Amino acid sequence: MSLFIGLMSGTSLDGIDAALVDVTQDAPPRLVATRAEPMPGELRDRLWTLCHTDRVRFAELARAEHDLTHLQAQAVHALLESQGLDSAAITAIGSHGQTVEHAPEGHEGGPAYTLQLDNPSLLAELTGCQVVGDIRRRDLAAGGQAAPLAPAFHQALFRAADEWRVVLNLGGFANITVLPPTTDAREPLGFDTGPANALLDAWHCLHRDGPFDAEGAWAASGRLDPKLLDRLLGDPFFDQTPPRSTGREYFHLDWLRARLSGNECPADVQATLAELTASSIAQGIEMARQQLEAPAMTRLLPCGGGAHNPDLMARLARQLPEARVTDSSEAGWPPDWLEAGAFAWLAWRRLEGLPGNLPSVTGALGPRVLGGIYAA
Repeated sequence: MSLFIGLMSGTSLDGIDAALVDVTQDAPPRLVATRAEPMPGELRDRLWTLCHTDRVRFAELARAEHDLTHLQAQAVHALLESQGLDSAAITAIGSHGQTVEHAPEGHEGGPAYTLQLDNPSLLAELTGCQVVGDIRRRDLAAGGQAAPLAPAFHQALFRAADEWRVVLNLGGFANITVLPPTTDAREPLGFDTGPANALLDAWHCLHRDGPFDAEGAWAASGRLDPKLLDRLLGDPFFDQTPPRSTGREYFHLDWLRARLSGNECPADVQATLAELTASSIAQGIEMARQQLEAPAMTRLLPCGGGAHNPDLMARLARQLPEARVTDSSEAGWPPDWLEAGAFAWLAWRRLEGLPGNLPSVTGALGPRVLGGIYAA
């Protein structure tokens, strides 16, 4: 048994996901245990501000990174304690950190960049574990988007001999991984399709109590606004040929407000945002199918927080009537733990000197070994 811990904090800013994973050569990764460490409200507010500001003091970045790293260490210690393990049992931690800005095309003519708050040196000090960090930027240096990175892990887990599969991650943003059968020579394809929970959560916070629309109930109470949906889908991003990735720096409340007439009922906007997520996913899957010259997709494996949203899943079923929707647990991995599991697996790839990216997904010049190693 070779144990790794993957740490992930996504765009929802709800906490640290920690996954304890057994990774061995010539066997599928196996999820051993998990820990969800809630994000303190005060830290979440500071991170939210950093994700939405054009001006920031270095001291603010340093403080947020310091507090986030301590929260990561807290998650690691709690996970180890729950399993009766100490740090010596862990080969390495794969730490993603918290993305505060992602600009793979650059900004105002500048170079491409992706910025994650993360301090792997401090994390190694606090946990006594070797850490693999700074995992995205090697792909970016090779001309890639640095995202999504999970498709390589999806391929290791879910690629099947007899059917086309689509892994759909419904976090703050939605991304797909299209997996050909193992008997097919075509490479997997993956990319961000657009917003998933990010705009839904932001609009809900603006008008209702609570950080998110529980089970999509508010969206289900509203009516679709077809004209607004057309304006939203008219954004050039949705027609952009992959590779592509996005984030809060592109899709945010100001982006939405610029497309509102001002007379909409808030619940109807929420319903239309949910339909935007489902429509853009269906549009992305069709784009991938055409790009790969593939048949209709056989099976859809939703994961991430949005997989628990009945309203969103019903909208997807209407958009994709031919797809067989299967809980990823039935294919061997719980839907809430794929991203954290991916970074445990990527840490293993780094220590083995194996590539962690898929150039067919990110657009990098070739396979690259991702991340730096920080000794315990």
